[in-house]
Amino acid sequence: MNLLLVASLAILLYLLATARIGQRFVSAGQETADQPDAKMLIASFSALLLHGFMLYQLIFTHSGLNMGFYNALSLVSWVITLLVILTTLVKPTANLAMVIFPITSFSLLLDYLFPSVRLVSGSANYGLDLHIIFSIAAYSLLSIAALQAVILAIQEHQLRAKHPVKVMRLLPPMQTMEELLVQLLWTGFFLLSLGLATGLMFIHDLLGQHLVHKTVLSIMAWLFFGLLLFGRSTWGWRGKYLVRFTLGGFTLLMLSYFGSKLVLELILQRV
Repeated sequence: MNLLLVASLAILLYLLATARIGQRFVSAGQETADQPDAKMLIASFSALLLHGFMLYQLIFTHSGLNMGFYNALSLVSWVITLLVILTTLVKPTANLAMVIFPITSFSLLLDYLFPSVRLVSGSANYGLDLHIIFSIAAYSLLSIAALQAVILAIQEHQLRAKHPVKVMRLLPPMQTMEELLVQLLWTGFFLLSLGLATGLMFIHDLLGQHLVHKTVLSIMAWLFFGLLLFGRSTWGWRGKYLVRFTLGGFTLLMLSYFGSKLVLELILQRV
């Protein structure tokens, strides 16, 4: 199948799903809009299938996994989108989907327009494949957590200002948002721990493998999230502590992975 056609259809379906969520928010209000909608689910799952087909064609090669910068960006976006869609089935998180779908569409467009090549795993290197799976899953969950933290911060600011913007009234209650954020942080932290543990087994020369910055920043991010969850469990951290530590840890994690890939692959062109 022509990849241009696949990418175009996937992007169109993502945007149609976004428009459907927006339409329901405007016309029906929060209570109805937060419930699963057949048209949105059909469009979004169809987009995911097409997006996944394209990723399969680009990433799985005879020489190993091609995790070039734009392939990795598109894959992470796909996983985030899948998790958000599944979450909307049990939690009132359609607001996240309305933000995530356009971002995923853009990452898919970039992946098609700018093919990238970086082979990171041979066909028999199952340990490294496992590390990649854990890392991408952790990054995806913690990305959603970071978006949750931003929305939570906006909600808190609007509440203190006592003049909430109308669109903010369509969001779930702050307690619901905070509970979901903590659940995402615990799961993401667990997967990040597994990703670091499996990744460290393949490090034999930090400088030669160009892994110094990635390793240091990843460990710092892990410590940030660990401290946040310890503070939450021990001292009941909420509000600004939850938001600041989540965004701080996510920034370090983003720099460790995509920052390193950006410099090595697109700027220094080391593949």
